[in-house]
Amino acid sequence: MLALCSEAALTQDSTKGRTFSSGYAFVEMSGEELFANVCAGCHMPDAMGATGAGNYPPLAQDRDLQVARYPVDIVVNGRRAMPPFGDMMNDDQIAAVVNYVRTHFGNDYRDAVTASDVKAMRR
Repeated sequence: MLALCSEAALTQDSTKGRTFSSGYAFVEMSGEELFANVCAGCHMPDAMGATGAGNYPPLAQDRDLQVARYPVDIVVNGRRAMPPFGDMMNDDQIAAVVNYVRTHFGNDYRDAVTASDVKAMRR
């Protein structure tokens, strides 16, 4: 949700050369950047989740990610406390972040999601 907090359209982190979204739509394109800038704020940088003001489930070693349709649906439509990101990310971005999470953090699901798969799943 970092991207929703600022009024500027785009922010450049001069110390790392990374681009951060700060408007409604995200500009990051790689799964790694999207996870770091969007998902890690709740699910934590190590994807182990957090409990405090809310419950943010771990994505590390997550068997629920085995079926690729599940995380795509969650990212597009949201669920419980997780907001829907379908309007904030395009099909390529959703495929990238889902594939990143499914192949990192102790997850080894190699059947990649494509932008076409995401498009077909949008409601």
